[in-house]
Amino acid sequence: MRLSIKHTTRYKFDAPVTHALQRLRLTPKSTQGQQIADWTMQYENAAAELEYEDQHFNTVTLISIEPGVREVVIVCEGTVDTEDNAGVIGKHSGHMPLWSFLAQTELTRPGPKMKAMIAQLSKDEDDPVSRLHALSAAIRENVEYKTGATGPNTTAEESVVGGEGVCQDHAHIFLGAARAMDIPARYVSGYLMMNDRIDQEATHAWAEAHVEGLGWVGFDISNGISPDPRYVRVATGRDYRDAAPITGISYGTVREDLFVDVSVEQQQSEQ
Repeated sequence: MRLSIKHTTRYKFDAPVTHALQRLRLTPKSTQGQQIADWTMQYENAAAELEYEDQHFNTVTLISIEPGVREVVIVCEGTVDTEDNAGVIGKHSGHMPLWSFLAQTELTRPGPKMKAMIAQLSKDEDDPVSRLHALSAAIRENVEYKTGATGPNTTAEESVVGGEGVCQDHAHIFLGAARAMDIPARYVSGYLMMNDRIDQEATHAWAEAHVEGLGWVGFDISNGISPDPRYVRVATGRDYRDAAPITGISYGTVREDLFVDVSVEQQQSEQ
């Protein structure tokens, strides 16, 4: 499947920026199951300084913001060819050892409520994939998808206690629970082509677990499926902070407002 993607991010500052740097993880990965046909990034009131590959094999672009501006626009667009591998990415690669994905982070660490949910999972499931699908179902049952209920710093435990969250929270809960069951797991940020619309207000997030004999396998907890050709992987990490689309620092401003527009649609592949 060939997917056409356009992702626009607009920052509006309430005062002129003195100095700012932004770290962008907005370039899709070329991995098993997907290949980048073309991809461009354009900036308004900003300039690219360098590009590098981080410890998770994410492409990172560092940009500087022009001093004195009050608005920055970042436009990424291109096409990506995807395949249906039933969510299986395959063998581990990258600079991070596999065991590092067993370590909990501040955002994934289970508390009493998460531990109780994990304890309720059937211990009769010998197949790890079946156990992970059961975990995904338990998360959806316990944590209702609700936009605006949580923020980027909400922990997995807080989301379970509140009973509400978004795809980021579902992924963090899955990571914390899988790691508690001694299964390496990582966070994935990317794009999802929706069946009912082209335009969206955000990117998507899901999780991958490392299963012996299969390698990395994806689980979209919010939608209850393993990723198919409608999904495009952009960045991975131990949690959201490793794979966040945009992070950075700024001086000379008190507050910033962020606006995001994403469109994903299918195109016919060129012969």
